[in-house]
Amino acid sequence: MTARPVVVITDVTDLSPAPAIAVLEEAGFDVHVLAWDVSRAVPDAARDAVAALAGYAHLGEDFFAAFPDLRWIGTASTGTDMVDAAAASAHGVTVRPLAGASTEEVATHALALLLAVERALPEAQAAVRDGLWTDAFTALPRRLRDHTLGVCGLGRIGARFAELAAPLFGRVIGYDPVATAAGVESVGLDELLAASDVLSLHLPLLESTRGMIGAAELARMPRGASLVNVSRGELVDLDAVAAALDSGRLRGVGFDVLDGEPPRIDHPLRTHPRAVVTPHVGFLSDASLRTYEREPAEALVQWWRGQAA
Repeated sequence: MTARPVVVITDVTDLSPAPAIAVLEEAGFDVHVLAWDVSRAVPDAARDAVAALAGYAHLGEDFFAAFPDLRWIGTASTGTDMVDAAAASAHGVTVRPLAGASTEEVATHALALLLAVERALPEAQAAVRDGLWTDAFTALPRRLRDHTLGVCGLGRIGARFAELAAPLFGRVIGYDPVATAAGVESVGLDELLAASDVLSLHLPLLESTRGMIGAAELARMPRGASLVNVSRGELVDLDAVAAALDSGRLRGVGFDVLDGEPPRIDHPLRTHPRAVVTPHVGFLSDASLRTYEREPAEALVQWWRGQAA
């Protein structure tokens, strides 16, 4: 009897592995769930894995060495920064990201963060919660029509965000080394920073983008600008952001991501009065959750059937 192909799920995240396991077992795979984020223990029966579904655990050379027959990894995110690309290439492993599962959700969440910052909603809510009313609200929101929105990264999410936000602003500019978007004026990075009253980041985490917004870049933005990030926390020097908030260089930030998630309990942006921070939930909806939990496994099945054809 032919042995069933083996798949590993690298670690359990906030997504349930049950839908993926059901898809894979129905297709004839043996599935093993690991805890690679905390342990390098691998059951003997899992060492022949031909494919893996990645979670949040870093998959480096040690991972590939543990699975010499591995040929395919699927991620449950658009980003693939949890996989060491050089190690994967050296071992002949294809890395397949999940694309487009939550474009609408993340773009909408970025717009919600932008509006929460610009309309000072946390301060307004705090006044009501404390039993106060209009006189306790000291912020002075600005009319967005008189200002410029900058979009850094014009892929699916950045382009959709620009489309949603454009009617609110007098000018919409964008920077992307390879992409353009309808209704967005393409500019260089220097002009984007200098002209953006609101800057929203929509970029993958690469070595070229890690820490790309630091103290020098924040200093080149208009004083009183706001910053939105729904991509990866590591795109931004968060100590520089905290300092810019304290100095008034930034009027506020809206972040769905921080560095080292979950961030340390004393992270300064958790409680900063002008930071609106959500716990990396921009991707979430009833529809996107179904896609995240099933689509990587379905893609794996299609890949394997192509291999076997």
